[in-house]
Amino acid sequence: MKILDHRQIQQKIKRLAYEILERNYGEEEIILAGINNNGMTFAEMLSSQLQAISTQKFTLTRIRLNPAAPAVHPIQLEMTASQLENKVIIIVDDVANTGRTIFYAIKPILEVLPKKVEVAVLADRTHKSFPIRVDYVGLSLATTLLQTIDVEIREVQEWAVYLR
Repeated sequence: MKILDHRQIQQKIKRLAYEILERNYGEEEIILAGINNNGMTFAEMLSSQLQAISTQKFTLTRIRLNPAAPAVHPIQLEMTASQLENKVIIIVDDVANTGRTIFYAIKPILEVLPKKVEVAVLADRTHKSFPIRVDYVGLSLATTLLQTIDVEIREVQEWAVYLR
């Protein structure tokens, strides 16, 4: 079942961009750290919208990790730790399920003292197993544990979010 179409996703991105600006007004730089592929694509979409409505500096970076085994495989951040020092960092992913991926994505950030760390997702499932709070949410859903949320925003003509 389609729960968000292309137009609705565009509206969510615009609203999230304004929320990010409101909560981070006057910051010199905001770093958007996209997790893997869909997270990075969503971070790029947010960055594009933010740059269209603000003169603040937005920097994109990617966090690479294996969601199936985050404790086994190395977690890589494309920026150096010193580049994160005293900065606002927003971890961006397409979906927050149990919170495990986001929980482990924070690991490389723990090497420095950022000014603030926040989380932005397009879709948030309300049953978390890890102590993760999502600050910017496109759509929040109460789902069963058997259901999945599929986000199609890469290499497609029409963006969509499905509940399956």
